[in-house]
Amino acid sequence: MSTHLNPSSRFHVSLPIRSIFTVPDGAGVGIECRSGSVWVTLDRDPRDIVLAPGERFEGTEHRRVLISALEASCITVSDAQPAGMPLPAAARRASPWRLRPLGLSPA
Repeated sequence: MSTHLNPSSRFHVSLPIRSIFTVPDGAGVGIECRSGSVWVTLDRDPRDIVLAPGERFEGTEHRRVLISALEASCITVSDAQPAGMPLPAAARRASPWRLRPLGLSPA
């Protein structure tokens, strides 16, 4: 799996067949299938979302998103910044000025 960063909060991810890419917080995140096909699954969501090339999914809720490659695929992930997810109480006590980073990671 390879990731290519772009300065505009968009990046491309190449996924081998049957690999999974995880977005810890999908609120405000766009997933676009550039090639292949991917299955997008959200925690506690019964929908099956399959994207073909040119199709896009926009996350609107604070849920983990799993992107599974049904075949060798390339996706673009955009605006991958959580939209104000509350911090745990311990983190708020540690420093009111720091936000805990919630990045992207392979599953």
